[in-house]
Amino acid sequence: MKKKHGDTMCAGRKRKRFFGFRHGLLTLCASAAAVGTTSCEKKQPPPPPPPPVVQVLKVEAVGVPLSAEFIGQLDSPQNVEVRARVEAFVDKVFFTEGTEIKEGAPLFALDKKPFEQRLAAAQGLLAEAKAALNKYEKDVARLKPLAEKRAIPQQDLDNAVASVAVGQGNVQSAEAQVSSAKINLGYCDVNAPASGLIGAKQVSVGSLVGKGEPTLLATISQLDPIWFYCNLGEVEYLKANAEARRTGKTVKDLDVTLLLSDGSEHPNRGRFVFLDRAVDSKTGTIRLRCEFPNPNKNLRPGMFARCKVETGSRPDSILVPERAVLEIQGKQFVWVIAADDKASQRPVTVGETLRGRAVITAGLKVGERIVIEGLQKVREGAPVQPKTSDEVTRPAEAPHAKGETKPGKE
Repeated sequence: MKKKHGDTMCAGRKRKRFFGFRHGLLTLCASAAAVGTTSCEKKQPPPPPPPPVVQVLKVEAVGVPLSAEFIGQLDSPQNVEVRARVEAFVDKVFFTEGTEIKEGAPLFALDKKPFEQRLAAAQGLLAEAKAALNKYEKDVARLKPLAEKRAIPQQDLDNAVASVAVGQGNVQSAEAQVSSAKINLGYCDVNAPASGLIGAKQVSVGSLVGKGEPTLLATISQLDPIWFYCNLGEVEYLKANAEARRTGKTVKDLDVTLLLSDGSEHPNRGRFVFLDRAVDSKTGTIRLRCEFPNPNKNLRPGMFARCKVETGSRPDSILVPERAVLEIQGKQFVWVIAADDKASQRPVTVGETLRGRAVITAGLKVGERIVIEGLQKVREGAPVQPKTSDEVTRPAEAPHAKGETKPGKE
């Protein structure tokens, strides 16, 4: 029996689908096999990063100048308070505030009228006392010959002699009253007791001064030289004294530098002029005074400043940048690079600091290398690439090797 044409076409399509399915299955198996083979291969780890680059410094021994600083306050060698010595009203003011004045210059004038009246009254009493004394002396001169001739009782002469003594006492008392009245009258002219810079006036014209107590009128301060007062700790004083003895000097021979509150340095050097006799038991400090020339009158009493004393030098000291010293939980250390270029922490003892550098008194040796830049990259026992400051700042070498030429135009 013949197959129909449609049946033949249907069979062909089935064969095509079968072979297509088989081909896809084979392709899928091959892909799976390839994937399985790749996943079974061992992955290679990435290469480790190179050690970090850090800047190091080789420790050297240098001479370190020794110094000490103290905080204190400036004051004038002579602060003169001008006060009213009598009770009176202010009539005139002759000076300009904040200017230099000379000794004896007129400053204030007080009302003189009451004192002139008191002087006149005292002079009147003196004249009366002198007149009475003159009478008593004449009485004695008249009665003395009569008493010698026994023409009058001796008692009359004795009374006359006693009257002379009383009259002399009255004259002396009257003279004292006159002198006191003149002194009080002179106090009405208030003159400068010393030369210096005068401050602001404390009273004005018409003010009543001297009532009950001497009223402050103004203050005059001497500015050249000027004094610096500070309190020196007992331990610091002993160290400074020991260092001065080591150099063959005394404390008073040391040069002193004055550092002002704005960071500037006073151009004139000073010296110690006073050291108190005892240490204050409450504060453990001793009071000292330095004297500085002040020709330009720039320094004023009451200013705060620091006093720096150069006490000598310490040879073979180790100085490192302050940034190289780290502190953790109150302990200070530096990173030291060993010969195999591995880093390790080293505890150190730090003394004073000098212009951004710290003096290491213990923990480091000359010739060792410490990290000064790149501290955040360093780990304990980890290798690093140490480079000096010259190596860090040195320009990179040319990218082309020796003998290699740059490509040019053909």
